[in-house]
Amino acid sequence: MLRHLAAWLFTLGAVILASASGAGPSLQFASFDFPEAATTTALGINSEGDVVGGYKDAQGKHHGFLFRGGTFTSIDFPGAISTDARGINPDGDIVGSYTNSPGGPPNIHGYLLRNGEFSTIKFPGHLGAIAQRISPEGTIVGCLHDTDLMRTMHGLVLQGGNYSANPVPFTMNNGMTPGGGKIVGLENDSSSGYLLENGAVASRIQFPDSAFTDAWDINAAGEIVGEYQDQTANPTIHGYLLTGGKYTSIDFPGAGLTWAFGINDRGEIVGFHLDSAGGQHAFLFRSHGQ
Repeated sequence: MLRHLAAWLFTLGAVILASASGAGPSLQFASFDFPEAATTTALGINSEGDVVGGYKDAQGKHHGFLFRGGTFTSIDFPGAISTDARGINPDGDIVGSYTNSPGGPPNIHGYLLRNGEFSTIKFPGHLGAIAQRISPEGTIVGCLHDTDLMRTMHGLVLQGGNYSANPVPFTMNNGMTPGGGKIVGLENDSSSGYLLENGAVASRIQFPDSAFTDAWDINAAGEIVGEYQDQTANPTIHGYLLTGGKYTSIDFPGAGLTWAFGINDRGEIVGFHLDSAGGQHAFLFRSHGQ
């Protein structure tokens, strides 16, 4: 449950700050790491507060993880050389990707982990795939790939056993509302993210005055998170929250970079940040001042 996650994180020394304006709800951050990991990234969070992501161990191997009720569990697709966990629904079904051998995108495949059993997600007629999110109803979004990660990328939807692809090329579907009516993602040939409604592009997502903006997740209320690059003399990456047509930057205190990947219906946001020494850590950010 979320209360267990929040309690565990904040006893480790969460940073609780007032908003920059001094008004409105407080902004609450907490940094966390998979035990003894070299790097940790949080990629998704469900309505129960369960977090999934990826970490690199001391030997340099990549694993997925589930963080639930104060306990970390490593996730490794059988026989894979690397695994990550990207999305989790309220039933605990997890999706992500694994690499079964060196050689790039043709060897990267999506997976579903349900009730302890793995199954592969592979778009028919294409070499590779990545699964990003799974809805409460079991709809899965992500992207397919053939010879590379970008030029042959195409957003995918798997619903009721049927695959479909975005009408827009070079896209990656990253998050969706329950039922999949709204989908957000990124487009390789654009400086903005996108919002699809019923399969068509409804709007572009562009943080004001940014060099580029990507959208990574959306919750039932239509709140969107992602990352953008500013256009300063020394450009850096920031997370953002888009709600009610208003963009708000998300920057972990003192971090050199902040990247927001997932949001749940309570407004809890997860991602990663780089510390002053370049270390990569996962974070939890509570946007609603709960």
